[in-house]
Amino acid sequence: MSLETKSKAARTPGAKRAEEGEYLFELAKVNHIMGGPDYSTANGSCIEGDRMMVALMSMPAGTGAQPHSHPNEQWIYILEGTFHMTVGGQEVTAKPGSVVYIPSNTMHAGRASAERDVLFFTVKDTSHGLHGIKAA
Repeated sequence: MSLETKSKAARTPGAKRAEEGEYLFELAKVNHIMGGPDYSTANGSCIEGDRMMVALMSMPAGTGAQPHSHPNEQWIYILEGTFHMTVGGQEVTAKPGSVVYIPSNTMHAGRASAERDVLFFTVKDTSHGLHGIKAA
């Protein structure tokens, strides 16, 4: 990592900022933040670098994220459970092994199935923090 990384704070409140010389992180032990405090039940760990951030999030069964968008694009990889989403007006059902792509500034929402929590790994660029902007 560059010296530039060492002096910067994370864009997302509560996220871990990777420091110079830090190369290994245990996501379950890093931190615990809300994925979208005013619109989502997703919660978990988030680590930010210079240009990318990663997060391991869970969403309790039957709960979800209200419509929102963010200026950064996002990838969501489903590890456990079923995630029912609407991305840009299109409905998708993501199961373990599925990857969902959300382009920047695209309205999206999602809900964990009623049967089981959803566990997902997500990646975003750091042009904006982890949290999105709730639809009006």
